[in-house]
Amino acid sequence: MSTHPLAPPTPLKGRGTPVRIAHRFVAEQREACDDGWEPPAEEGAPPPPPTEVREERATSLLCANDSPDVPFELSINPYRGCEHGCVYCYARPTHGYLNLSPGLDFETRLVAKVNAVELLRAELRRAGHRPSAIAIGTATDAYQPVERRLRITRALLELLGACGHPYTVVTKSAGIERDLDLIAPAARGGQAMVFVSVTTLDTTLARRLEPRAAAPARRLQAVRRLAEAGVPVGVNVAPVIPFVNEPEIERIAAAAAEAGARSLHYTVLRLPWEVAPLFRQWLAQHLPERSARVMARVQEMRGGKDYDADFATRMRGHGVWADLIRQRVDKAAARHGLARAPARLDASRFAPPPADAAQGSLF
Repeated sequence: MSTHPLAPPTPLKGRGTPVRIAHRFVAEQREACDDGWEPPAEEGAPPPPPTEVREERATSLLCANDSPDVPFELSINPYRGCEHGCVYCYARPTHGYLNLSPGLDFETRLVAKVNAVELLRAELRRAGHRPSAIAIGTATDAYQPVERRLRITRALLELLGACGHPYTVVTKSAGIERDLDLIAPAARGGQAMVFVSVTTLDTTLARRLEPRAAAPARRLQAVRRLAEAGVPVGVNVAPVIPFVNEPEIERIAAAAAEAGARSLHYTVLRLPWEVAPLFRQWLAQHLPERSARVMARVQEMRGGKDYDADFATRMRGHGVWADLIRQRVDKAAARHGLARAPARLDASRFAPPPADAAQGSLF
């Protein structure tokens, strides 16, 4: 994948990127060229593309993980793609497996796994299932806008709660408050924890970086409401982007503690595959005056490359800048009484769900 930035196109309101960059599996790539045959562009910006949702009957739901740098063994993603449109999202390249663009398609052409509850029920009943905390929303936000209508995530939490299975949720959405009636009882039993990602406190920057995610103040309000309901909440400063949101580390830690968070976590910017040129284009569009500085620091933490997939460093980077970020997070957490590691959840009361699958599918 080329490291050269894409030419800055006209931004689309409410979208993280306006380009449909080709995915890495495409055999042939096309490049636009003005040959003088196109009619003059009409005045006014084009309307933003609508969000399309395709229903899918998936063949499996629980995804096993053996990566040593990820603190969970199992994960669930109820959707493919994410309407939040975070330009830096490391999951964008997964849309290539659907023959869709990791760019605009990732945030406008979504897939909903409508048989998710049916699959989860069957997978939890398998004789070889070992209960450990299931991470929900690791590659797509389980509370993105389409969840309001489809309620797939809520149905999954109902099933997990009914059989006493521990789980965690990571989100940028205040929509998680809707399900407090399910999450709070599970949390009281030591079986649920929530992580809210707060990338920045700057509303203008948030609107550009993650255009359809909840505003920073609204996410902190969600942290407060979860905490008041007895749910252990961690705040993720993720991703840390040098010279973009990196100066805010200490302020985000203070805001997290004030809102009732119990722990503080972070990752540094990851630019795998097609994400690198998309992010470079975003920098050229929104922060041209510091684009070179940002990428120089990113590469300094990645051995001179845009990205290094080494398990030992991909989440934190390495080198002087990576060490400095780690020290700042550690000190900010200590200053505000925030733990740097989440508490362990209780898997001892898990009981497989009954065989009757009639209640397992809502679609």
